[in-house]
Amino acid sequence: MAELRAAIGRYPHTAALLSGALAAPGLRLACEDIPVISRAFAPMVREARFDVSEMAIATFLMAKAWGKPVVLLPVTLAARFQEGALLCRVDGPVREPRDLPGKRVGVRAYSQTTGMWLRGVLADSHGVAADAVRWLTFEDAHVAEYADPPFAQRAPKGADMAAMLKDGTLDAAIFGNEVPTDPAFRTVFADPAAAGAAFHAAHGFVPVNHLVVVRADLARAQPDTLATLVDLFRTALAGSRLPVARAALEPAIATAIRFCAQQGLLRRPLSLDEVWEGLPAGIA
Repeated sequence: MAELRAAIGRYPHTAALLSGALAAPGLRLACEDIPVISRAFAPMVREARFDVSEMAIATFLMAKAWGKPVVLLPVTLAARFQEGALLCRVDGPVREPRDLPGKRVGVRAYSQTTGMWLRGVLADSHGVAADAVRWLTFEDAHVAEYADPPFAQRAPKGADMAAMLKDGTLDAAIFGNEVPTDPAFRTVFADPAAAGAAFHAAHGFVPVNHLVVVRADLARAQPDTLATLVDLFRTALAGSRLPVARAALEPAIATAIRFCAQQGLLRRPLSLDEVWEGLPAGIA
């Protein structure tokens, strides 16, 4: 019996995996209880703490560029359109995306995946380059070697992003899964759903937030276990509409690479072959 220490977030499509109701012969997932799954990403990148871990796409691409020993599986655990996560004040100076140059915009970390996708959209569709905005960050990247660009500054220790947006210290802010519902805030995109539909029409995919990675030594030593693991995830995700194959994921990965490179998140450019490096043959 192969037992893999795993860090997987709680979603409707992972509930059976986490409970053990969905399992595979000869494989046991020992799932850690991590209420905020993003807290697993830095330990996985920096310490290889888990055998299997959910990981944000921006974190994975940065880790790969810095030579971290992680291997990507063709499994998506979270994807969404991002436009609803960019908020401003109802009575503030930002009325639409093209108002953002020169403004103070908060984001948990400059490397946060939601921020990466939104900066890419702002640059591609609204002419707002990343370095035209005054970014305020609240924590470091998961990849320890990365340093924020000079046009990003760190918020005071203990500062609260929503409070800073409300009191006018920030002009806009990018939130993650927990988007405030304060009536003092509104979305920078007038119609986030329409903006998401426009992204899909232009690119053909829903932006990917979280993927699954494994330790590189595990991928080398136990390729059959990884094949079983991928099949298990595919069973769990059946009907979710989340991409679970290399070919289905590659358009999103290629665009994420381009956005990361444009925004200064990568130590060096990456190819798709490098992205899949270490994945055992036969896993497509």
